[in-house]
Amino acid sequence: MPLLLSFLAALPAGAQPAAVRDDARVLRLLGQMTLEEKISMVRGAQEAAATDQGQAGYLAGVPRLGIPPMRLADGPPGILTRLPSAAPTATMGLAATFSRDAARQNGMVIGMEARRLGIDVALEPFINVLRDISFGRGWNTYGEDPLLTGVMGAAQVHGIQGQGVMAQAKHFLGYDMTGYKSVLDPQTLHEVYLAPFAAVVDAGVSSIMCSYNLINGQFACGNKTLLDDILRGELGFKGFVTSDWAAAHKPEDINAGLDMEMPGLMPKGSPWLTITRSYFDGSPAPVEPLETSLTVLSKVFERSMPEEKQTATMTTGSSRGLVMHGQFPDNPAPENMAVALKKGTVDIRAIDRAVTRILGEMERFGYLDGKTHQPTGLAPDPRIAATIRKTSEQAAVLLKNDGGALPLKDADFADLALIGPGAGQVVALGINAEHSLGLLDQQHSVEQVLRERKAGKPGVRIRYAVGNDMTGVPVPAAQWRDSTGAGLDRYSDSGKTGRDAMLDFTVKAGNALPAGSLPRWKGVLQLPTSGDYGIYLQVLGANASLSIDGKEISHTSSLTGARHGDTVQPGQDNLLPTTDGLNNVRREVALTAGEHTIEVSTSDDTSRAPVQVRLAWVTPEAREANFREAVELGKKAGKVVIFAWARNKPLFELAGDQNAMIEQISAANPNTVVVLNTSLPVDMPWLPKVPAVLNMWWPGDQGGEATANVLQGLVSPAGRLPFTWARRLQDYPATDPRFPERGLRKDGEAVYSEGLDVGYRWFDRQQLSPLFAFGHGLSYSQFSYAGLKTKRRNDGGLDVSFRVTNTGKVLSDEVPQVYLGAPQVLPQDGKFALRALAGFDRLTLRPKESRQVVIRVPARQLQYWSEPSKGWRIATGAREVLVGRSALDLPLHQRINVEDKGALR
Repeated sequence: MPLLLSFLAALPAGAQPAAVRDDARVLRLLGQMTLEEKISMVRGAQEAAATDQGQAGYLAGVPRLGIPPMRLADGPPGILTRLPSAAPTATMGLAATFSRDAARQNGMVIGMEARRLGIDVALEPFINVLRDISFGRGWNTYGEDPLLTGVMGAAQVHGIQGQGVMAQAKHFLGYDMTGYKSVLDPQTLHEVYLAPFAAVVDAGVSSIMCSYNLINGQFACGNKTLLDDILRGELGFKGFVTSDWAAAHKPEDINAGLDMEMPGLMPKGSPWLTITRSYFDGSPAPVEPLETSLTVLSKVFERSMPEEKQTATMTTGSSRGLVMHGQFPDNPAPENMAVALKKGTVDIRAIDRAVTRILGEMERFGYLDGKTHQPTGLAPDPRIAATIRKTSEQAAVLLKNDGGALPLKDADFADLALIGPGAGQVVALGINAEHSLGLLDQQHSVEQVLRERKAGKPGVRIRYAVGNDMTGVPVPAAQWRDSTGAGLDRYSDSGKTGRDAMLDFTVKAGNALPAGSLPRWKGVLQLPTSGDYGIYLQVLGANASLSIDGKEISHTSSLTGARHGDTVQPGQDNLLPTTDGLNNVRREVALTAGEHTIEVSTSDDTSRAPVQVRLAWVTPEAREANFREAVELGKKAGKVVIFAWARNKPLFELAGDQNAMIEQISAANPNTVVVLNTSLPVDMPWLPKVPAVLNMWWPGDQGGEATANVLQGLVSPAGRLPFTWARRLQDYPATDPRFPERGLRKDGEAVYSEGLDVGYRWFDRQQLSPLFAFGHGLSYSQFSYAGLKTKRRNDGGLDVSFRVTNTGKVLSDEVPQVYLGAPQVLPQDGKFALRALAGFDRLTLRPKESRQVVIRVPARQLQYWSEPSKGWRIATGAREVLVGRSALDLPLHQRINVEDKGALR
């Protein structure tokens, strides 16, 4: 049974949302509610600890009337709760598939995991547009093109909601930059940033999350023009709008079209209490000044690793405080909903409208009939792993492949070197964010997979060097000694309880501590030499902090008090967990020879799991030896595959000494292949020296097997870049120093002065040659295109047909793309990109197979937003249709003439 059909077969009867809502039922319930009950439907609450799943948000419902509560959980990708959950391929990788089917199936995975974990609203898809690669969440987008983003987001909505789970598209609107004030013109707003939301509205998305930022001077969650006039008026959205967490600023936001405030009421100790309150309820004002609040939140959100050194710029350092001050003003509204109702600044009818919208979606999804979700206690469906593996394979983008360096040949395994942490572990989702943390027991590294496949075969030699040891070794017992003797003192709340030889209480060591154990340790570390030491705090089942000589050096970053993402599964604080599965908080500390006082404290994370704590290190000598070993192995091996990673710190670079390693190895060994695990472009100064580069993105749990399959040629790579890979950082429109208004300024404002020219459109306009074009991606086969024809449809769209032939010797997918040029004569009331993606498809072809392809270009792609007319108009006259493999590889051209009434000559 095909994978998609097997998913559909697994869907419970009646799980899909109803086509028509029972509005009469909704109104009857509304009429029976008290004011207090209505307010409980429009602001979040805190679930009881006994049933809380560690989700992001909770709506209490009205038990008296049989209205159930709802849990809202973060992604993408995946579902983040306190329980282990599958890690799908990161969003940018999914975008690289250019496959509606892949997006839909990944939506099904999210929906199935939500049902299993007791989640009713999945806070995804993330459909903002990548206009600025310095944006910290750019990796979580579908790339730089609004059509691709909308198509993929809509397909994912279908997949999620087909499982009976609400999808919540985010973030509405203009949440695409490092600042917090977005300034853009109406045509750009409609054609670029609003377009993906129009697509998910057409797909029937249940809910939309409004964003933190201001749009043209007004906060998005209190912007009536955006929420009511555009979202509901122009787009016809029927669902409910939820605030991003702490993005509501006053009770009157409900008048502007905000329906649900999150997180709403918060438990004592929640970090959110330091920056906001519930304006839709009667909670007290914040008790801490904002400067303290930023300190608290920075411990949650600021996560870095020793390799991620970056010169302070307007996109780092103090800029985070600037942006957070703007997003969370230090002069919050002094009143709540009760006061606003009494004063008359909020009318009860606004609350009724909001409650009606929320109830309407609950009725549509069957939640009022008991179809909300409770944790099943079951393991993930095994078909989920198959989908993640296939998506990771489909996402693979072969950037370069000179001389057929890939796939690996049998002869390559006679002396194959695998180098880098990403070879020995799976960089499933390489950044700390609001996503699933993955299933470690399903993550099999490339090294493990290849060794198992080649086990027992003669003439095979596979060697591995980590190069950069991210786990280290426990600080040896010989290094712990103070005036009273060897070891560290252990304390509990009642005082000193004993002395331990070293700090290594783990399952691996056979001495993990019981759940609920929250000791602290204090000891003196004796260092033989001065230098930069890697000091790694490794924990599972608790939160922890580390101090050296009285100064806090590191801490775990789960949201203590909110029970959101507690460390049941590792992954929050490092690119990778330790090799034995612990959360890994790594710091590089300059220490002098001699004595240093070390303190490690633990605190409850509510996981109720056994407590594991280890203090590990990598000495300066060990770090140098690891690097040298990897370089020497790479130089001497017959074939070497180097695994490199990036997380956008530093911006547009590989972190640490990875460039130096690749340079040194490739200079000596021409048989060097590089595999990247990155979701944004990076500079590659060594590119001319290596014959092949394969980007596997952040591939999810099954990334090791998928990467091995592509390297071995079991699967031909056919993914395409969803963004332009520039030669220089300054080539991008938002990081071009000639236009400082486009990036983060001191006032937090970003002016979208590039207009429609986002991504490849800017490169076209400026005649810039990228390193790799939008839509670029090689395969192990070759393809030809011929016979372009166009036909105008009755709905005003365009059918573009042509023939694609696999001229190579390998079964492979191909991704044909259709672009539409600007009108030869430009109308006076609109602007145009020189060309823009208008459609695409993904197909599988056997060697020598030909197929007639028809790509349907939507009517909207032939239109433009006219601000003087306040509406969409057809761009008439001569235009060019271009077809090919990427934005710069378009062998087929045809000029068409578009007439206003649908005719095409």
